Amino acid sequence: MKSFMQGAAEKNRKRGLAFKLSLFILASTTMIFLIAFGYNYGESRYLVMKNVEENAKNLALSTSHQIENVLRGVDDAPRYLASSLEYIDCSDKELLKQIEGIVKLNPDIFGSTVAFEPYSRDPRRQYFAPYYCRDMDRLKLSYLGGKGYHYPLWDWYLIPRELGAPAWSEPYFDEGGGNVVMSTYSVPFYRNGGGRRMFAGVVTADMSLDWLKETMAKVKIYRTGFAFLISRNGVFVSHPNKDMIMRESIFSVAENAGDTELREIGRKMIRGGEGFVSVPEYFTGKKAWMYYAPLPSAGWSIGVVIPGDELFADVRNLSWIVLVIGIGGFAFLFFVVTSISHKITRPLRRLAETTSEIAKGNLDVDLPCERSGDEVGELTESFENMQAALKEYIANLKEATAAKERMESELKIARTIQMSFLPKRFPPFPEKKEFDIFATLVPAREVGGDLYDFFLLDEEKLFFAIGDVSGKGVPAALFMAAAKILMKGSISRDVDIAETLARVNRELCIENEATMFLTYFCGILNFRTGELKYSNAGHNPPLLLRAGRKPEWLPLPEGIFLGVFEESPYLTYTTRLEPGDALLLYTDGVTEAMNSGEKVYTEERLYEFSGALANSHPEHMVREIVADVQHFAGDAPQSDDITMLALLYRGEQLRAGKAEGAGREKGNREGRTERGDLP
Repeated sequence: MKSFMQGAAEKNRKRGLAFKLSLFILASTTMIFLIAFGYNYGESRYLVMKNVEENAKNLALSTSHQIENVLRGVDDAPRYLASSLEYIDCSDKELLKQIEGIVKLNPDIFGSTVAFEPYSRDPRRQYFAPYYCRDMDRLKLSYLGGKGYHYPLWDWYLIPRELGAPAWSEPYFDEGGGNVVMSTYSVPFYRNGGGRRMFAGVVTADMSLDWLKETMAKVKIYRTGFAFLISRNGVFVSHPNKDMIMRESIFSVAENAGDTELREIGRKMIRGGEGFVSVPEYFTGKKAWMYYAPLPSAGWSIGVVIPGDELFADVRNLSWIVLVIGIGGFAFLFFVVTSISHKITRPLRRLAETTSEIAKGNLDVDLPCERSGDEVGELTESFENMQAALKEYIANLKEATAAKERMESELKIARTIQMSFLPKRFPPFPEKKEFDIFATLVPAREVGGDLYDFFLLDEEKLFFAIGDVSGKGVPAALFMAAAKILMKGSISRDVDIAETLARVNRELCIENEATMFLTYFCGILNFRTGELKYSNAGHNPPLLLRAGRKPEWLPLPEGIFLGVFEESPYLTYTTRLEPGDALLLYTDGVTEAMNSGEKVYTEERLYEFSGALANSHPEHMVREIVADVQHFAGDAPQSDDITMLALLYRGEQLRAGKAEGAGREKGNREGRTERGDLP
């Protein structure tokens, strides 16, 4: 009997509010939205996405094949000439005719050269590289190589030499050669000498990227769809936004946005992958889809982008149909709901009045006693449970707030630890009168990725450096600390500074899975003689402020960022500072500081402003420039660390002057003593 009564009560409970709403509302809702959803989803997903993917694929592959045909045509001529040079030693006149013929007979080739190994063609000439290129409607002959153009260090010569195989270079501006943006296909050739096969030089064919940009600009899909091209390193070779060409890569865009998905798409593209994917909104300014396909000959990749709003234009038309159906259905639902609302709203109103007190924060209010057995009773019971849950949640929230405060405190401690790595006592060497030095770092976050350093190598040499790690936050700070420790542990007075940079670079490349890198400038000043030896790893050029003269940019040796390629070469330059000369080092957080109008500070403004600070004390110089940068940025948030280091060379003049003055004072005192003027 008891079991029967429980079953009846359970049945009655199920036939309460749930039964009524299921009968009148859910049946209508299910019918309307099944029709709308089935029509919209089935038709739009199947018809639109399938057709668009197929069209984008065909367009990407056809464009890829078109470019591939041109690249293969460019490949043949230098391959044939390189093969001939291995067996035929032709005269200079014959060689010039063959190079000229390559350019003249191949309209897709902008220029060509045969670049020999230094001193291999003529022992009296270091460089021999005759170069023909197009100049308006004629061919122009020039000879590459010289003080301003060391072609053995260029990628188009160095990479095929090291690989021992033909290769397309990364796009570059050929200053001193063709003076256009181009990519070079280089084929190495060899000669037999001393019983072994020796590298003799490369034969090249230059392809101007202007043709490639025009070809990509012709690719159209829908109204605003476009295509772009990236190199094997992900650098944009062609893009509708000209500011991105040769300046940005798909990886730098992903890095700035912190988007791992876009970074993974970029990796698949440069590995020769093919696919149809969605791209983030910030990449194109709106939601879009992209089909990408490879260019096997050059190792590049093409992407065709289709805006989502145009892609689903037909879907919107279908949505209007669904909307009309929905409006009619909801009109019907409104009539049904109003007809039964008076039966169920009365107890709900009483519950609403009580729960409003809960909403005001009174969690101890008593709820109305509802024992109807339907959903209102269950709702009342749920609110009782919610009261208890809210009390528990508030207690947990207090604990979470305390944990957050502890985390913020730990970040402040981390910043303190990071700053402890940097010299911060000024003046650092009060006993050294030959120079003054001052530096500062203003991080963009709690912890940053910039660094500066200086310390004495011995009694007459000062080491100083500045650097900027890619990215910000704790990872950049850890990478900075590692680089600083490695550099301080590797540098010495007897080791060449460029060799030290190469050693530190190899250490930073080991297991650098985060692909972080560091721009770095360092120098060693002999403050007895004024001799300055310095090297550079992709950092901004320092400003040299000479007494009584305009500022000038310090010439920099070539050098790649630390942490990128293990065998990157570095060079050491030497100059001499005169007493009164100052050296100003900075990171791009200074020159790229942006105000609310999205204008940057620029190197030109730094040049002009620092010119008025010549002969100033280093601390005054640094603080004035930092204040000017912050004044320029105004209310705009600081986007990058601001780091500066100023070094003023006084030389031996001050020391000599003080010694001479002390000698004269001593002589005067002795004379006065003999005369009895002094006790």
